[in-house]
Amino acid sequence: MSAGPVKRGTSETAGERFAFAVAATIVRPLMNLLMAKEWRGTERLRDLPGGGGFIACPNHCTEIDPLTVGHMLYNHGRAPHFLAKAGLFKPPVLGQIMRGTKQIPVERGGAGAGTSLEVARQVIDEGGAIIVYPEGTLTRDPALWPMKGHTGAARLALKTGAPVVPIAHWGDHEVFPRYAKRLHLFPRKKAVVLVGEPVDLSDLEGRPMDKTTLVEATDRIMDAITALLAELRGEEPPAERWDPSAHQQSLHGRDVERGSKVARQPNRQASPTEAPDDAGRSA
Repeated sequence: MSAGPVKRGTSETAGERFAFAVAATIVRPLMNLLMAKEWRGTERLRDLPGGGGFIACPNHCTEIDPLTVGHMLYNHGRAPHFLAKAGLFKPPVLGQIMRGTKQIPVERGGAGAGTSLEVARQVIDEGGAIIVYPEGTLTRDPALWPMKGHTGAARLALKTGAPVVPIAHWGDHEVFPRYAKRLHLFPRKKAVVLVGEPVDLSDLEGRPMDKTTLVEATDRIMDAITALLAELRGEEPPAERWDPSAHQQSLHGRDVERGSKVARQPNRQASPTEAPDDAGRSA
């Protein structure tokens, strides 16, 4: 079950706290209406070294799981900050909300990554949580197991020194299945979120930030997420992680049309929370 609240970062501005309070006033009642919830392992957030900021790495199997994970983190005193497409910061109202809650703008292809890294460092220093989906988009695995990860989360962790906390959730996909057209509210569903121990990347610190190092770190992160999900599901995960490239699937955006068979659509627009493979790369 959930532990007591964690003390929030003391460096957050009054404006940021107000923006999060307004967002929470809308989102939390909505999430409570959509499904029941159970949070496990949240004492691990309290026990992080120095109680500081961290990088949260969840599995990604439904469009609504950012709300599930963000809800859990906020209720445990950790302001959630997502890597979000830079375009979302341009509309006046939405952009103000995104900036007010210190979400992190990311340009695909690495443009503006220096700014993203600076904002990420601020979030970590303030004790906040940066939520990065290593898979980059909704899993392509037919059974919803985590697929092969991108290296953005590993790169950000090695550059900032922030702990990587793996998180698994299960059940919210029944409320809004992957690529669904509508919510399925009845019978009432329950989402269970499990927080894991930080992934040990200490032996990789100081090594060249090359492909070998980043892939090794990413594999450790994905292994930790998969193990947590296996615990929640009470099942054994596949022996080999799903690789979209091996199945001629797009690496970003929607790969399955709503209500239809698998379709290859590499030019589809990516979802707002998808992180590019080079998230956190210095300019």
